Amino acid sequence: MSAQPATSTREPKKRVAGVLAQFDTAADVIHAAEKVRDAGYQSWDTHTPFPIHGMDKAMGLPDSRLGWIVLAGALTGLTAAFTMMWWMNGVDYPTVVGGKPPFTTPSMVPVMFELTVLFSSFGAVFGMLGLNKLPRHHHPVFESDRFRTATDDKFFISIEAEDPKFNTEKVRSLFEGAHAKHVEVLEEEVEA
Repeated sequence: MSAQPATSTREPKKRVAGVLAQFDTAADVIHAAEKVRDAGYQSWDTHTPFPIHGMDKAMGLPDSRLGWIVLAGALTGLTAAFTMMWWMNGVDYPTVVGGKPPFTTPSMVPVMFELTVLFSSFGAVFGMLGLNKLPRHHHPVFESDRFRTATDDKFFISIEAEDPKFNTEKVRSLFEGAHAKHVEVLEEEVEA
């Protein structure tokens, strides 16, 4: 008789990652978002198939900082273009072309405009990725079969277990009080 290799029959350990609630209409999810905001939760989000007017206010979100990031990128691009051309045309290699002085602002406008637009677009893209904590390749809501309808016709709110006020039963009762159509506890595997 040959010995069989030992196989592990241990099931992976799971922990509660959050609670996901499903709503049928945009009005229902706005009402629920207001209740979650008023309850004082901090680590939560709404998932909707399209942008909903008034959701930022319902969630209690402040104005986005992205505009300031774009402004900083624009000013950096403008300053970089001006400094680069001042150095190249007026200091490093001053050349008189057509009787014009080596350092003239009107000839610099197109390049300054282009670098301003380029740096502001970089600021917009990378600022958006940073503020939204993207890319995030895995989130516990992706394990829910119902969540696949979030891009079609259903509305969801998820509260993560990392929230300081998180308590599974309190969150469940909050969502049931907000008339959620379905409430699901999300679990994720943890390494032993």
